[in-house]
Amino acid sequence: MSLKIYVDFALTPELLERLKAGTQGHELILPKKPASVLSLGEIEPSFYEADIAFGQPITEAIEKAESLKWIQVSSSGVTRYDTPEFRSFASSKGIKLSNSASVFNDACADHTLSFMLAQSRKLPQGLASTTANGTDEWNQLRSGSVSLRGQSAIILGYGAIGKRLAELLAPFEMKLSAYRRTPRGDEGMPVIDAESLPAALAETDHIINILPDSQATQQFFDATRFAQCKPGSVFYNIGRGTTVDQSALAQALSDGPIREAWLDVTDPEPLPADHQLRQLPNCFITPHTAGGHANEAESCIDHFLRNLQLFTDGKEPNDRVI
Repeated sequence: MSLKIYVDFALTPELLERLKAGTQGHELILPKKPASVLSLGEIEPSFYEADIAFGQPITEAIEKAESLKWIQVSSSGVTRYDTPEFRSFASSKGIKLSNSASVFNDACADHTLSFMLAQSRKLPQGLASTTANGTDEWNQLRSGSVSLRGQSAIILGYGAIGKRLAELLAPFEMKLSAYRRTPRGDEGMPVIDAESLPAALAETDHIINILPDSQATQQFFDATRFAQCKPGSVFYNIGRGTTVDQSALAQALSDGPIREAWLDVTDPEPLPADHQLRQLPNCFITPHTAGGHANEAESCIDHFLRNLQLFTDGKEPNDRVI
């Protein structure tokens, strides 16, 4: 069966050829003004004839698209779709929605592990030091470096990234637990619910925030939540900056209980040069690069094509979220 596929983002000639080769037998619909990092693009009348949307279509247009059956979001985040209203609408219309988490989970997990190893081995301090062997500074660098082995970590927002990170952490024999909206029973570790989260935070060495941006998660980590954390714990954020109260984090880094913070996402992005988090020596920030990797765009196209085959075979697409 030939399907109409609406692709709402700009494609290089090479990516377009890759997409055409993988969608032979189907019809590609490409808008004259595709979306970009600066614009959502313009939904054209042909969108309302599409069976499949690939990209980031706006919800208002989706609600008017009578023939739409499946949406493949070209990012890991699904903020605009993750509302009770849209979930209810999509379910009532039988519209499936999947994201591209599998495209970015390896890179994000690698980035988080890099953060964890860098802090445990005091790499920022060591790389900045020119001290000689045997000095007090040298001894402090050596004695302050610890192994991750046997330490505890909680992964908040346990999905594709969290699962891959857990696999990477397995050799360290850490005590892992997960916090997620809907436990599935296949986590392979204890799952913490909202009621038991304060007690879990009070005992955890590494707090890894991979929460998505949604109505339920905005400012999830506020002053109250940080106050529940174990003294000397380390906080990581590779989810979304909106899930953290930046001022509360700065306070927790200055006065405790958070020893260090390692952030790939902030709110806003980038943080202004004079922002209080940038002034703190125990806060380390990368510019939302955790998911980046070579051939990222090609991987996103290939992920869609694999899901297209599953969809046409009547099977569930990978990374389905609705």
